Amino acid sequence: MDTRIVVLGAGFGGLEFATILSEALGDDAGVTLIDEGDAFVFGYAKLDVMFSKAAPAEVRLRYEDFAKPGVRFLRETVTAIDPEARRVTTNGGVHEADILVVALGADYDFEATPGLADGGNEFYSVAGAERLRDVLPMFSRGRAIVGVCGAPFKCPPAPSEAALLLHDFLSKRGVREACEISLVMPFSTPVPPSPDTSAALLSAFDERGIEFVPGRRVVSLDPTRGVVVLDDGAELPYDLFLGVPKHRAPDVVLESGMAEDGYVPVESRTLETRFPGVYAVGDVATVGVPKAGVFSEGQARVVAQAVLARVEGGEQPTAYDGRGSCYVEFGAGRVGRVDVDFLSGPKPTGTFQEPSLDVAAEKQNFGASRRARWFGG
Repeated sequence: MDTRIVVLGAGFGGLEFATILSEALGDDAGVTLIDEGDAFVFGYAKLDVMFSKAAPAEVRLRYEDFAKPGVRFLRETVTAIDPEARRVTTNGGVHEADILVVALGADYDFEATPGLADGGNEFYSVAGAERLRDVLPMFSRGRAIVGVCGAPFKCPPAPSEAALLLHDFLSKRGVREACEISLVMPFSTPVPPSPDTSAALLSAFDERGIEFVPGRRVVSLDPTRGVVVLDDGAELPYDLFLGVPKHRAPDVVLESGMAEDGYVPVESRTLETRFPGVYAVGDVATVGVPKAGVFSEGQARVVAQAVLARVEGGEQPTAYDGRGSCYVEFGAGRVGRVDVDFLSGPKPTGTFQEPSLDVAAEKQNFGASRRARWFGG
């Protein structure tokens, strides 16, 4: 195939897009997939590492095992993007594209929250989760705060999950009664699109003695005084801080001129940017849905079908529907599920599946099926 397709980022969106093109076109897919990392990690697996349920090596799916006909994977760092020319510069060279798919995700802006790097811990990066794996066993007394430093952020249920799993972790060690847990979030409820999910989480917090601080975000930490400062000026004392860092698009995207208000605007139904032949999917884009892998995957499917229609002359795909399901860890091995719809009606809606061992097994299958589909094992 003569069409040159370049995909930036090998997360949920990039992996699914490349897999669909390979399945449809085989050796003629003509896809170049670029990522600076050497492995993919499911977002939820960071909690497993953090609470010592899995070793770091167990959650890393190496890109060398992503072998698809017609797809060339390059481990390179993107240094410049020219969306008008559809030209990408990396530390390995220049890549010209007829179709460019930007799926670089969101980076963490640690410096946006003074004191976070020196006086707290974050659990959204693999490195942060690994550090906390060693820190948590040392915490036996005092106040732990799970705090969100900015919105939007990836996987909205994750801070609630962290608080509930921390309760379990401390309880198993027999030190829960000597510890307090607070959760600070910028939302009025834990999962705003789904009142039932929020109610279940608030009930779980109440049962476990977890304080929920709604409508507030953490703006700084003062490790010398041992306090976090909220956006209304209030201060909360802490002995252990587990932070969700502020997110932003990668610097190379901001420097490309593609972004507005921090992320790449797209047509929500097609994922097209204002640059012809350039799409953006996942956390890097402003789509009108949460920043979570399942939504990135759904967007990638729509773009892949649009690209196939272009190169094969078929019909355009059905528009992106903004639907997805997120699993929510409630502790004690039970997992709930929230099914959300962000684009069909006048406002987002969500339905809740009560936490159970069956849903926990469903979550395991979700990960196993993607692992097998993308990495063959």
